Amino acid sequence: MVDLDWKAKMVSSDISNKSSKLSIPTPFRLLNMSSPLSTSASASSAYEHYLRLPELRMLWEAKEFPDWQNEVVLKPALHALETTFRFISIVLSDPRPYSNRREWTRRLESLATSQIELIAMICEDENEDKTTAGTAPIVDLTSSNGVLARECSSTEVWKVHGETTVVNRTSESSLLPRLATWQKSEDVAEKILYSIECEMRRCPYTLGLGEPNLSGKPNLDYDAVCRPNELHAVKKSPYDHVDNHENATLYTVHQILEAWIQTAKQVLKRIVSRIDAGNFETAANDGYLTEKIWKLLSEIEDLHLLMDPDDFLRLKSQLMIKSVNETEAFCFRSKGLVEITKMSKELKHKVPFILGVEVDPKGGPRIQEAAMKLYAEKEEGNKVFLVQALQAIEGALKRFFYGYKQVLVVVMGSLEAKGNRVVTSSDSGDSLSQIFLEPTYFPSLDAAKTFLGEFWSRGQDGSGLTRWMKK
Repeated sequence: MVDLDWKAKMVSSDISNKSSKLSIPTPFRLLNMSSPLSTSASASSAYEHYLRLPELRMLWEAKEFPDWQNEVVLKPALHALETTFRFISIVLSDPRPYSNRREWTRRLESLATSQIELIAMICEDENEDKTTAGTAPIVDLTSSNGVLARECSSTEVWKVHGETTVVNRTSESSLLPRLATWQKSEDVAEKILYSIECEMRRCPYTLGLGEPNLSGKPNLDYDAVCRPNELHAVKKSPYDHVDNHENATLYTVHQILEAWIQTAKQVLKRIVSRIDAGNFETAANDGYLTEKIWKLLSEIEDLHLLMDPDDFLRLKSQLMIKSVNETEAFCFRSKGLVEITKMSKELKHKVPFILGVEVDPKGGPRIQEAAMKLYAEKEEGNKVFLVQALQAIEGALKRFFYGYKQVLVVVMGSLEAKGNRVVTSSDSGDSLSQIFLEPTYFPSLDAAKTFLGEFWSRGQDGSGLTRWMKK
């Protein structure tokens, strides 16, 4: 399936402790870094068919509310959360006595909480952006004066703060309210509902999934935005006939993964547009949101570690999952993952614009010097936040691929993960290693911090740096 040389050779360095020069190890310098993100078209097509991604993309990209710009960002995130509710039902309904139901429950609770945190960040950003504030489809529950609509049987009326009437509406199509009434999942659902209450406290509205809503906020019209019935219509894979309980697990995990990849793609597009418009503060917020999405993708991939080894390897054979060549990573069969990886890397081209300088055609340190002034002067905080966020994205991206490599080895075994080849060379030339071992995407920012660190380590009083900045 994947050719991984995860036992990369230990590189020794002859650099003395007194030297401040860094050298790139020769084996890594010779690697072909041009295009590690590649896979066969047939493998990608089979992956998309298995997950029914064309149908899911139609749901993600459907514009039901033209005036609501945040729809394309929030909708796939809500789909991922709703799919997680279905995943909880699958896990708690698993009849296998050897399933680690206790750890599965903990992991899915944690996954749901992480997703709710990111959804809250998206909603908070919507309130801060004047162009998007007030455009979300909400249900203002305070306007009914405590009168229940006949067609809305899931509405509750109660009072807070004396005579204040609050009408709390719960989604009629989501699985979460149903999980709250099922004995096996009641405690899990309650924890998720309280997580929604806590994470959405800074948002202009709440999700309307049955959370307490103690502040009496308007509810998002969840059923109209998420359309849970349409989402759950694609809950079965084309290979649902395969007799293996891990089939539903694998299918559901990757549907959640792809939904967040779709959200990441939209956020990355928004980062570029906000940088181009000079909105560095909001672009920085999106940068840290993207970093958290990369971390969430790692958390989702880690769910493979809880799958039963024998059942999963049997499923791998049943689905005929195998490597096409010795250097192809299975994760690159996801076109969306390849796309957001490239988009994250391409953010490096925005650094000169952020710093207000042009690239020196002669290769001079113009960008590095501008970055040093930005860090030292501390007068343009929004720009500092933004370039820090861009480097945070790089770190999270590389950690994702490093972690994915380890997960793959644990789940399938090291030999199988290497594509059934015996590695005789010490060179770590697989595509995953190329990604997390390649040089920084932001060499000028890296050089600026290296210089400033060296300056302060020499015990300077700052006067020399001040004189240099005034030049």
